Amino acid sequence: MADWQAHPHRRYNPLTGEWVLVSPHRTDRPWQGERSAAAAPKPPRYDPTCYLCPGNERANGMRNPAYADVFVFENDFAALLPDTPQERYAAGDLLLAQSERGTCRVLCFSPRHDLHLASMPAGQILNVVDAWVAQYEQLATMPEISAVTIFENRGAMMGASNPHPHGQIWANESVPNELVRETNAQAAYSTAHGRCLLCTYEEHERSDGERVVYANEHFTVLVPFWAVWPFETMVLGRAHRRALDELSTEERAALADAIGNLTRRYDRVFDAPFPYTMGFHGRPCDGGSYEEWHAHAHYFPPLLRSATVRKYMVGYELLAQPQRDLTAEQAAARMREA
Repeated sequence: MADWQAHPHRRYNPLTGEWVLVSPHRTDRPWQGERSAAAAPKPPRYDPTCYLCPGNERANGMRNPAYADVFVFENDFAALLPDTPQERYAAGDLLLAQSERGTCRVLCFSPRHDLHLASMPAGQILNVVDAWVAQYEQLATMPEISAVTIFENRGAMMGASNPHPHGQIWANESVPNELVRETNAQAAYSTAHGRCLLCTYEEHERSDGERVVYANEHFTVLVPFWAVWPFETMVLGRAHRRALDELSTEERAALADAIGNLTRRYDRVFDAPFPYTMGFHGRPCDGGSYEEWHAHAHYFPPLLRSATVRKYMVGYELLAQPQRDLTAEQAAARMREA
């Protein structure tokens, strides 16, 4: 490319097999679209009306314990239920439906209502990482579970119904679409090249450096070459680990360090609190070995040019393919400078 910071071009995502259209020349266009509301006032350390704070009553009448660290409970309004009857519907080969069993849990990161991962010390973030690992280990061994998705929606803009620091864990009977796509892509690359797709990609990005935001001994935080969201990032381990349960003690601490560093950079780029959806992808747990799988985390933030301008998937992106104006290299540079 003569100048891919100025000219329209497509970038390939080897994890999904899809392309994203990049139009960097559009960053100069005027913006008169929707802007987000002003940041909410800083919440208190404890909110007596919050259904996630220690000792408070939840919507189903149950009362939280006076927890002092992380706290996990079954979601009171779960999207998946373990006792769903096993049923199937088919009208020919066009109209198909089948029941889906599963479990949904909520994980409170801290008893304090006013904290989030960016404002927690490394030791507290490590407690969250350890809880994620424990939940994955427990759920992945259940015979009816084939996939575990650990994620966090931060901010009302991303659908978080409560500002208390928390995330969710959904365990499915079937393997979700995104995991199927990434599984197929990694298996195909491994067969063709004899090595791991994301190991190869992490080595390239760490060597190149242009899209790297932060790196420690065990993890690299980068803006993917094929990023769709304006400040999308990936957290990639240097060692080949198929899921969170394979991380060593040192790697868990390094992951906590990477998450803290990344979330603080997000807050500095756009002024706290910065909204995002993040989640971990790891091997399915349906009994396969999945040796080609390389675990990683995705961060998808919706803000574009400032703390007020949002990015939606609309129009061409819904009807044709994803498109972005800010290049991955520009986004990474802004985050490194933060």
